[in-house]
Amino acid sequence: MPKFSYGNEEYSFDLSEIEKKPYSFGGHVEASPVLFWFDQNASLYKLKFFDRDDGGTAEEYNVTLQLDGSYEKGITKFYTKINANIRQSYLGWADQTNILEGYVSLNPSHSLSINMGKKALKWGKGYAWTPAAFLDKTKDPDDPDLALEGLANLSADYIKSYSGRLKTISFTPVLVPVYSDLNSDFGEKNMINFAAKLYLLLYDTDIDFIVLARGSRTTRYGFDFSGNLTPNFEIHGELAIIQNFAKKFIDNNGNLSNNIFNAKNFLLGIRYLTELDTTFVIEYYHNDTGFSENQMKNYFSFIDQAYESYSTTGNSTLLQQALTITEDNYGKMNPMRNYLYTRISQKEPLDILYLTPSITGIFNIDDKSFSLSPEIAYTGITNLELRLKVSILSGLRNSEYREKQNAYRSELRMRYYF
Repeated sequence: MPKFSYGNEEYSFDLSEIEKKPYSFGGHVEASPVLFWFDQNASLYKLKFFDRDDGGTAEEYNVTLQLDGSYEKGITKFYTKINANIRQSYLGWADQTNILEGYVSLNPSHSLSINMGKKALKWGKGYAWTPAAFLDKTKDPDDPDLALEGLANLSADYIKSYSGRLKTISFTPVLVPVYSDLNSDFGEKNMINFAAKLYLLLYDTDIDFIVLARGSRTTRYGFDFSGNLTPNFEIHGELAIIQNFAKKFIDNNGNLSNNIFNAKNFLLGIRYLTELDTTFVIEYYHNDTGFSENQMKNYFSFIDQAYESYSTTGNSTLLQQALTITEDNYGKMNPMRNYLYTRISQKEPLDILYLTPSITGIFNIDDKSFSLSPEIAYTGITNLELRLKVSILSGLRNSEYREKQNAYRSELRMRYYF
């Protein structure tokens, strides 16, 4: 144990206290009660609750435990992240445990790493949406910071640094196997899919070129960028080209149609921090794979007619048809074409320490419906985060947010980190 003298006093320290440990462990436990106010005239309420009566409100209680840990020895690193959730809702009790990530990483040199296992790649530069993240789960734009489950894959990262205008270049090839018991929700089974990303740091701007070869899904090409115009003003964007995308849609009489076309999805956004510690995040998202305003109106109209038929005859065949077309189609997070996302947060207003109020708005440009979510977060207790959030959904009849099952939603999140 080294010792040092200064004046008449002697100081010592233990080198083991500052040495990097080969392992790490952390996580959080969270309790989250939620209260829903239903819109019983909404199409999606009729579709989901046609055979039950749960009244105008419903409560839900969630308890979540998330653990993550790593261990390093030599050139090898093991990492895992596990999420376990228990939920009590109007559907009864449910529990689920997922391995969000679990992989081994080999680092034979500073320039090369090889990863095998379940890993979230986190491609794309968008905050609320990431249209070019072909190998990542879809974000929830109402809570985009939630940890996402990765795909089982084999990947490598090769990085090279330079001293000129091009400062860094990296190449990431990825193999994603899809079978009945492995990545089964990614697309067509019994396939090994190839994707790759080329990253450039050019003039202090991050740039990615992405490709997903045809396999379980159709061929896709992506591009994204992110750069600072000033130290407090960042601009980012993404472009995704999806070849031979197949879109199924329904008319108000229940007739199904299928359209195959090359889709172009793109996003453009900014992040700005003011001198008063106010943060603005604004994104425009064009979803070419989404439905037009008229196609959504036909879908809602069909649900209403199916519900009327069920109410009269007791026959739920048409509602079951509507449920089938909703899955992985109309039931996507944002099923239409044009959206505007805005989030404004203020750190410690009026010098109230550890308090951060914010408001998030998601506006459907096509049908003028929207979701508005004010919230307040408090972190004044060590390792504890408290967040209260209320969501308000509004719009005209036959618009996206007006026809969702909830008119309002409130949530209290109590999260303890360890």
